[in-house]
Amino acid sequence: MSQFMCLAMDSASAARFRTTRRDDRGGKILGRIVDRPGFPCRHCLRLGRLGEEMLLASWDLPLPGGPYWTPSPVFLHAGDCPHAAIEDALPETVRENPLVSLRHYDADGMCLYDLGIVVPGQEAEAPLRQRLGDPRVAFVNIHTAKPGCWLTRVERA
Repeated sequence: MSQFMCLAMDSASAARFRTTRRDDRGGKILGRIVDRPGFPCRHCLRLGRLGEEMLLASWDLPLPGGPYWTPSPVFLHAGDCPHAAIEDALPETVRENPLVSLRHYDADGMCLYDLGIVVPGQEAEAPLRQRLGDPRVAFVNIHTAKPGCWLTRVERA
């Protein structure tokens, strides 16, 4: 089985959002207090806890480039949190999500439609490992399936 790494939003983007309170679309970053399950931080890859302050911003995803590039709404802890890179396991932001979309891309950033799958977050690891065995796959972006928000990028370790 393939070994993999789940990668978070880069620390420079997180720091910029916290400092400027402007997102990549030039909009004002919104503050939210966690009052229910959800609020997945894209920097530490853990869910916000009740009472924590989170920021909601539009972030220009670094990958893929080209025709499949897209911005994504993202939550981020308002205060500092550790940058995550999780090896050979899915973060709680994926596992605890009721439905996720695995979007596979080749080295040119082209979407591999035949590999795409939507599954409950708790069931995502097995199909992810299987598809990472496909030599065409350079990386996978995992999104929430209904709203389509980016959760993490996955690369082979």
